[in-house]
Formats: sequence, structure tokens, C-alpha cells
Amino acid sequence: MRIGRALENELVVSDLQVSRHHAEFHAHPDGRFEIVDLGSHNGTYVNGQPVQRHILGPDDIVGVGHSTFRLVGDRLEEFVDTGEVSFSARRLTVKVKQGGADKVILNDVSFGVPEKSLVAVIGPSGSGKSTLLRALTGYRPADHGEVLYDNRNLYKQFAELRQRIGLVPQDDILHAQLTVRTALRYAAKLRFPGDTAEAERNARIEEVLRELKLDIHADKRITSLSGGQRKRVSVALELLTKPSLIFLDEPTSGLDPGMDRDVMQLLRGLADDGRTVLVVTHSVAELALCDRLLVMAPGGSVAYFGPPSEALNFFGYESWADVFQAFENYRDYDWSGRWRGSQHYQTYAADLENAPAQAAPEQVQPTRPPKPQSWGSQLWTLVRRYLSVIASDPGFIVLMFALPVVLGIVSMVIPTEYGLAPPPLRKFNSNAGVIILILAIGACFSGAANSVRELIKERVIYERERATGLSRSAYLMSKVIVLGVITALQGVVICALGFAIRELPARGLLLREYPAVEMTMGISMLGITSMMIGLIISALVRTAEKTMPLLVMFAIVQVVFTGVLFQIFDTPGLEQFAWLMPSRWGVAAVGATLDLGNVMPPWDRDNPTNVDPLWDATLSQWGFNMAVLLVMSVVCGFVVQRLLRRHEPEVMRER
Repeated sequence: MRIGRALENELVVSDLQVSRHHAEFHAHPDGRFEIVDLGSHNGTYVNGQPVQRHILGPDDIVGVGHSTFRLVGDRLEEFVDTGEVSFSARRLTVKVKQGGADKVILNDVSFGVPEKSLVAVIGPSGSGKSTLLRALTGYRPADHGEVLYDNRNLYKQFAELRQRIGLVPQDDILHAQLTVRTALRYAAKLRFPGDTAEAERNARIEEVLRELKLDIHADKRITSLSGGQRKRVSVALELLTKPSLIFLDEPTSGLDPGMDRDVMQLLRGLADDGRTVLVVTHSVAELALCDRLLVMAPGGSVAYFGPPSEALNFFGYESWADVFQAFENYRDYDWSGRWRGSQHYQTYAADLENAPAQAAPEQVQPTRPPKPQSWGSQLWTLVRRYLSVIASDPGFIVLMFALPVVLGIVSMVIPTEYGLAPPPLRKFNSNAGVIILILAIGACFSGAANSVRELIKERVIYERERATGLSRSAYLMSKVIVLGVITALQGVVICALGFAIRELPARGLLLREYPAVEMTMGISMLGITSMMIGLIISALVRTAEKTMPLLVMFAIVQVVFTGVLFQIFDTPGLEQFAWLMPSRWGVAAVGATLDLGNVMPPWDRDNPTNVDPLWDATLSQWGFNMAVLLVMSVVCGFVVQRLLRRHEPEVMRER
């Protein structure tokens, strides 16, 4: 029996998370049944683990999209996840290293969420609300305890269950320069199976836009929307895949009271339509719209869980300001112990916390989780989206062209009597090295400036998309391709202006008739290598503000180690350290074409033949210099890929 979205299957599943021909059940002569994946885009799962084929036991649960199947005798039972699922946390504890010791930042948290309900999480700063959210979503699994989605362990079955959970972080998870409809189309292209027709994707997008009353704003740029409308767009992105459980982190932060109410009413409507919604918030104005309220106390423990209408009476205060002030004034008070000794605890949490640990399902041999799209398809979508973002940002486009023009013009003001060609009668051109230095540093600066903010500004977007199946290497390669082309073109502009008024060598080493093109290749390759180093900086820093000092420091260091300002070769230690600098090899590539060692005055006038070996005017030396720049770029790419792992859900990092 074949399962899939297409009508010719024996079992048709109308779910865009399911491929047209997804999987098959095979009956064996001995009476056993086997599930076989048919190359589906989102995968076939047994007990939460992706499989290619697996012999089924009586307790095995087969997951296909939002549907699960179980064999009862020789009969197949199907359960479609429409939101009527339970969700609970049991004894969640999170510890971090601090001063050589473990510090508990989430302490023995347990609660159960009713089906199709709206739950708010509030508490003072430092009470572990964000830590709890990351533990509940699997982004940072708790050190102890378990999260159960429909009585299934989320951490152990994350590969399958991640598709059923939506997460809206505090920061926007869409490119704000795009229109609402365009942003959702790119998101749908990345999240839905590769065999989903464009008409199917567009129909789902329009359905979500109407549901969230965004259809009248669909062709507006996200940047032009109000704070509440922008939050609706982030929710719309998550609703594309019809999750049963939606988490939101501070969705009303920075909004006025009217927008605060609008967002909370939106969440109330989502719960009423058949989803379970959990929202972390600082706002207490609209708590009456919620079904349950979880109050966190300092130290990361539960101070209250139950109906919002009974919370203030439980604490014995008239306002939430008084409650939060009490938390601050009595930080050492055992708020959790008070909660556990109350009737509210017996009513709303005792049964859950005292329940035995969940029995582990039968282990299956997992395979690598599939991607919703092939690597090439993801890359093409990411490249097109990135180009759309750039095209919608006039400021970046102007800067992209203005920067190389200014740098090229700066190099033109440097006087030189003999151009860049070898001088006649052994007259040296002392300015030749300075001209090449300016061109090289211009390429270094523009290349690094292109990329130094690219990863940090999209960190939240990348983290969320990675959790839904985005390929890390496809994401990185999309940046490398687009920024690499831009940087290479900038190198061409810099060199075109810098060489325009100069006398150049008669012949090149590789391109014999086109020495200017050959030198431009060296400058452009230097820019691309610098762009890759910029990506490392962007992956390392925690805030975008830290990128600019590092960019300036990088450019200054490159100036020093070009080999033009002072003699670097034959200087033990310094020469070897300079090998790590891309500017050293970029200038060397151009210097080999120019025969710069003989164009510039020698460092040792008593021995004028003692020239920089990297500037040797031979094809082999030029090729070696270019090869080193290429290797540096590749190594930087591997480093960036490893650094990106730090910004992914921890449960996925081994993949």
C-alpha cells in the first residue's frame, strides 16, 4: 500500500509536508510488515527516527508528515495531528558553568498544557523564561527532565516532531526589505517538499494571509508595517506548515497597549482555531485572554501555574507590580516550595510531576534526516532570495558601487614618472609598490566590508530555518556565490580606475596579451579571500556593533604585511607570520606580473638582486600565489561552516 499526496496512491494524505509518492507498506510472507521510504523530501519516521526501510513491531509509530500510523493486527490505524495533542514538561533542569561550578538557571520545572489552549509565561528578569522556551523547543535541551509532545519525547524524536512546532523569536525571522508575499514565497519554497507545485504553495500562502488578515498588506514591504503587523507576518511564516504547537518569545515587546491587545487577540484566535499556543511575555495587561498562566520565580523555578484569574489571589497581592516587587525584595524566599504546598499545585501539576518517566520506544536504526529540498534547489532559492534582498536595498547598492570607485580614484592621485612598467635605464619607480598597496588594501577592505555583517544580521533567521531543515552548506554557499561575484566586480572597478592612467607591462605571465586582466585577477582573488575572512568575523561576533572595529583592525594589519612598506622576506618569524595574511599573497600575485622586485628600488642597495621571492616574475610563482589565496578561501569556508553550528538547535549539531 502506497502513501502520498497524489491521488493515485492507495492512501492519500492531503498534507503539503508529504511528498506525492512518500512511502509504501510491504507485507512479508511471515506476516510481518515493512515500511519503505520512496525518496520522500521530508522523510519517513519510525518512533521519531528517520528510516529508509524498517520492519514494524506492534508498538512502532510510523510518522508521515502530520500523520502517524500504527499496526493493530493486520489493520493500519491512522491519526492526523490537527492540534488535539497534549504537551507537557517534566522536571526540566538546566545548568551552566559559572566560575568553575554549575549554576542552576532552570530548576525542576513541570507543567502540562491543555489541548488547543493559550498559555502565557511571565516572570521577572533572570527567572529563566527564555531558557525555558529553548528547552521546550529543543533548541537547548534541558540537562535533566523531558518534554513530551503527545506523550512522545521531543528531544529523542526531534527530527520528526520539529515539523509540528512553530517558533516565533523576539526578533523578526523574515527579511524585512522584501514584501510580505515575496518573503512568504521564499520561505514556503524552502520548507515544502521539492515536488510541491507552485500553485499549491501559493494557495497555502494566500490562505494564511487571509487567516491573519494580512491579505491587504501582502504587497507592502515588511519594513513599512507596524510592529503588530510585522509580528503577524512572523506568525504567518510559521503557520505555513500547519504546526499544532506554536511558541512565541516576547511578541509584544516594544508595542503600545493597543498593539499589545491586537497581538494577544491574534494568539487567542490561533488557539481557538485548534492550536496550542505558548507565549513568553513581560506584558500582563491581557493575561485574561489566556487559559493558563505560568509564573517563573527568580532562580528559574515555578511560582504558580493555573488559571490567570486566580493568580493574584494566590500570591495575595492586588497587582502584578506588587508580585514582581515581592520577587525582587524576597529573592531567597522559597517560592517554589510555597507553590508545591498549595492546592493549585495538587490540581494543576501534581499528577504530571509524579507520573513515572516515559518508557523509551523500541530503538530503530536511524538514517540522516532528509532535507525538504535538494541541496541544489535550496542553493538556488537562497541565491535568488539574497539577490532580491540586495535589489530591494538601494543604500547597499549605492555603497557597493561607490566604495570601489572611491578607492580606485584614490590610487589615481599617486604620482609616478614611469607608470607600472619596468623603468628604462634601471631607473626605479618608488611609487609602484604604493600604487599596488592602495589597490590591494582597497580590495581587502571592500571584500571584508561586504560580508562582515551578513551572518550576524541573519542569525535569528538562520537558526529558525536550520531547525526546519535548511542545509548549512547551501546557506553558506549562497553567501559565497553572491558576495564573491560582487567582490570580484568591485576588484575589476578598482583596477580599471587604478590602471587607467598607468603604463603597464607589455606582457603578462599567464595572459600574455592582457597583463591588466592578469593583475585584476590577483586583486579580485584577494578581495574574495578577504570576503571569506569577513564571514568568519560575522560568525564569531555576538552583536553587529562589534564588526566594525574588527574590520578596521583587519584592514590595518593587511597594510603592514603586504611586503611593500618594509622588507619582510629573509626576516625569520615575521616572514612566516606574514604568510597568514591574504594581502601578502595578493600583492605578490600582482607583483609577479609587474616584476615588482625590479620595478621598486631594492631593499638592499648593496645587493640589488636580493628581491622578494614571492615577486619572482615567473608563471609558476604567480600560480602559486593565486593558489595560496584559493586555499585560504577554502579553509575560511570550512571555519565558517563550523562556527555556524554554534547558532543551531543543540539537538541538531551532531548532524
